Amino acid sequence: MKQKNYIVGLYLRLSKDDERQGESLSIDHQRTILRKYAEEHGFTVYDEYIDDGVSGTTFQRPEVQRLLDDAKTGVINTIIVKDLSRFGRNYIEVGQYVDYVFPAFGIRFIAIQDNIDTENRDSNAMEMMPIVNIFNEWHAANTSKKLRAVKKSNALAGIYNGAKLAYGYMKANDEKHTPLIDEEVAPIVVRIFEMYASGLSAKKIAATLTLEGIPSPKKYAYAKLGFRGRQGEHDIWCPTTICLMLDNMLYIGHLPQLRTSSVSYKNHIRYKKDQSDWVITYNNHEPIISQELWDKVQARRKSVARGRKTKIGFTHPLSGFLICADCGCKMKMNTSVHNNKRSYSFNCGDHMRFGKALCFSHHIMAKDIEAVILNDIREMAQRIVLDEKQIKQDYLRHNAELANQTIKSAKKTLQTKQKRAEELSRLIQIAYEDRVKGNMPEDICFGLIEKYSAEQKSLTAEIEEIETKMKDTEATMQSADDFIRNIKKYLEAPELTREMCYELIDRVIVGGHPKITGKEREIDIVYKVDIASVLHHKFNNPDK
Repeated sequence: MKQKNYIVGLYLRLSKDDERQGESLSIDHQRTILRKYAEEHGFTVYDEYIDDGVSGTTFQRPEVQRLLDDAKTGVINTIIVKDLSRFGRNYIEVGQYVDYVFPAFGIRFIAIQDNIDTENRDSNAMEMMPIVNIFNEWHAANTSKKLRAVKKSNALAGIYNGAKLAYGYMKANDEKHTPLIDEEVAPIVVRIFEMYASGLSAKKIAATLTLEGIPSPKKYAYAKLGFRGRQGEHDIWCPTTICLMLDNMLYIGHLPQLRTSSVSYKNHIRYKKDQSDWVITYNNHEPIISQELWDKVQARRKSVARGRKTKIGFTHPLSGFLICADCGCKMKMNTSVHNNKRSYSFNCGDHMRFGKALCFSHHIMAKDIEAVILNDIREMAQRIVLDEKQIKQDYLRHNAELANQTIKSAKKTLQTKQKRAEELSRLIQIAYEDRVKGNMPEDICFGLIEKYSAEQKSLTAEIEEIETKMKDTEATMQSADDFIRNIKKYLEAPELTREMCYELIDRVIVGGHPKITGKEREIDIVYKVDIASVLHHKFNNPDK
């Protein structure tokens, strides 16, 4: 009988968790064992397939997929691994390959240290294989649980867990890896926030930075730190990158962690968690962006007005701000060209799309409504300059007493909850340290951490809710100052700009066309701060 020629693929895998186990699981150690086995049995080694730093709970590994492709196409007919856990820690998938896929393609599978060889299916080792697979998966689940607990403990202690920080920061060499401002690119971060606050879109900002040849965060991280970036990241500036930066509170000195999670230790697809489930260390490091600029950007991010460009790339200052008074639909802009001059007008979006069936005409020339709003802003600014103190007092008077009572009560409740939250952090740290020192059994340690963490999560949500209410109340008091400071800038503004609209206006409600309603058109300018009500600014403006 002619002896079969075994063409072997050697599969080697090392995960990040395995690296902590030392030399016994290293790639070099696995290679020595596999090559010695192949040589002793007279096998021909075709290639090595190495997944370094990849979890065994998934089979979406580059090299294991190449191994399986070569096996299925007949390039190799034997697979050798050090043990079953190197091939995978998902007992269902490992069993499916060993019991069904490999036999169907005539592939011999050998796990040396588990004494498993599919050529001898009657062995005791083959009978024990399902149990070994289940144990391997349990080990993966247990390791995942421990790592999650450690990461959460570190996050609660303000220790940064990530490999690298967001563009604009570097990790310090202290025990907490505190974010340090990268002076080389921090001005670019500031510029991005300022460009967005001025009314530019994320797409326009990205295109500008790319055109100027400024290296993208991926390019910069690779050049400075050697990071190759995540799959799907681009070497050019993308609008998504800009948006992620604009939403990252790291830039105002806070450290948000545990913002994403995976479905399970088997399914590594990540999803973004609700902000109430994040762990945030406030005032953790030096900010790049001022609170004022951050607030301005966030106000625009939340604004009802996104704005649309025309075919020539023009976004009107009022695009997205105008609302039909009768149906609540946004007003849509029209462009007309006469003698090579462009003019713009607005009308109810529903009327333009569906005609009289849904709403009637609210047509108004852009220059007319611009004049109304600009004049209103100038007049408000003028009155504020003449009697700023009295106007501010009138605005705050009816809110002051209620606001002070709310803040006083909230502070007392907040102190109690913060004290308990700090105590829980201390208890979690003690439990973890006792486990490391061997003074506490593992199951008791992680049971306590889980209990303390659950209470802390609930407390954190309550604290955030109280802080938000306090900030909102204080913001009511302070917003008058901000609004007054902003509007005074436009006392002599020559024209209405998009930045001006984002800073001052929430929306503008436009009444029906006078020829249809038979009365003067109402234009109700709703400002971000209702200080206008003090000045009695509601206009009745006849259509020109």
